[in-house]
Formats: sequence, C-alpha cells, structure tokens
Amino acid sequence: MQIAVLGSATSWYVADLRRAAGKTHTIVPITYRELHSQVDGQQLSLASGEFDLRACDALLIRSMPPGSLEQVVFRMNALAQFESSGMLVVNSPRAIEIAVDKYLTTVMLSKAGLLVPTTVACQTTEQAMESFLSLGGDVVVKPIFGGEGRGITRVTDEAIALRTFKTLEQIGAVLYLQKFIEHKGYDLRLLLVGDRVLGMRRRHPHDWRTNISRGAIAEPLELTDELVAQARLAAKSVGTTVAGVDFLPGKDGQLYAIEVNAVPGWKALSRVTGEDVALWVLEYLENRSG
Repeated sequence: MQIAVLGSATSWYVADLRRAAGKTHTIVPITYRELHSQVDGQQLSLASGEFDLRACDALLIRSMPPGSLEQVVFRMNALAQFESSGMLVVNSPRAIEIAVDKYLTTVMLSKAGLLVPTTVACQTTEQAMESFLSLGGDVVVKPIFGGEGRGITRVTDEAIALRTFKTLEQIGAVLYLQKFIEHKGYDLRLLLVGDRVLGMRRRHPHDWRTNISRGAIAEPLELTDELVAQARLAAKSVGTTVAGVDFLPGKDGQLYAIEVNAVPGWKALSRVTGEDVALWVLEYLENRSG
C-alpha cells in the first residue's frame, strides 16, 4: 500500500510508521500548507505539492494545524470531497472537525449518555463570571481548539477569573469553562484502532494536568469490559475509528469522559504495553482498504 500521512515529515509518528511498514508499505508525508485541488469538468483532484493523492491507497490524518478561517474551511472541504470520491481517509474529515472542537465533542459525548463535567461556553465576561460563581468558583478554562494541555488554566480566584475572562473576550475567544473535578492525580487514556483497544493510566505527582507532554508518568492499566464499552461509545459519538479517549475518575466515584483525540499519539502506550501500535494502524488501514 501507498499511504499518505498528513502531518509533519520530521515527526516521530512518520518515522514509527515507516519502521513498522518496512518494505511492505510506502509512507508518503504530506502537508496541509501544500494542499491544492483542481475541478475540471466532473474531475476532482487533490494534491499536496507534486503528489497526487489519487495515487495513494489511504490517507492518514495525523495533525490539525492552525490557520485562517478560509484555510481551515478549505482544507476540511477538500478532504471531505476527497473522501466522498471513494478514497479511504482516517479519521474522516467530519470526525476531525468534531474532535478538534472541545465544545462540540463535549456535546456529542453528553448526547451519547456519557458523564461529562458541567460545562459552559459563552462569549462575554459577564456570562463567564456568572458561570464561574455557579460552578463553585473552581473551574478549568480551556481553549476550544488545542491539545496536549496547552492553554488550559485552573481558576479559583474571582479577581483572576475576571482578568482572565476579559483578556479572552478582547482577543475574540469563546469562553469555555468546566467545573473542576477533584481527582486522585491521574486519568485514563484508552486508544482505539478499529476493534483493538489499549489503555494506560497517566499520573502526575506535581500537576493536576495529566498530559504526558507535561511530564505525567505512563502506567499500565487493566481494562474492564465496561471501560472499553464506554471508550467505544465515546469514539463512536465523534465518528472516530482511530482515537484516544480520556476518562477522569473523580473522587466522587464517578467516571467523567473528558476528551476524544482524533489524532492520538501512541509512543507512551507502546512503551507501557509493549504493543506495536504503528503496526496496528497499518494493519487497520490495510483491512479497510481491502
């Protein structure tokens, strides 16, 4: 198979996919910046640089970089049209759009019947302050777009909350607040690759944020049927088939669905479980393309 990987050519995941592919598959890294499309009569083409994506057997989306509104809309529309022409795109552009949007992901998780932290999305400082107080004066403020814990802040002081919300309103941000969930310093990351599932516990002894990129420690996790079922439900609610699903066990005994990542990393999971996740991904693409 010839597999196009939409992301960074110098990334660890391209190197890992190439290692797992060996001589069986060809990995071709492509970038969003060089995506261009041509409509000629009833013919639609999509290319990145000089590489025509119609020459590949599958397209694996591994990133969603920032851009202007026009750029982001064009990229998603072009990928969606490429998928609708019969090409295999993982994850689907629609799933990427949902998962990259924390507000929409939270809505979809809740509609699927999963427990999520009480969440408020608003656009004015006044509304945000009312929500801050109604949520007990202890909230997590997140950018709607973003990952790996970037831009996430816990706010417990009313004066700091006011300054934070005013600053965000001035730059045109949506004010996205979630009630802080008291927890034991760890969360659960489950990785789904088609029907296969892996899991790990992410523990951080010095930070309430448990992202591996922020120094959290990856530990083995024994999966239960119930936990796997909830992870599958979460991934399905967003439309992802390759996904990282995050759960937070609260001190109140409840399990909260926090996030679905449509471009999940697997370096720490491979290390903790001993499984070759890159090979799993390639095998999944091979089965889907058949």
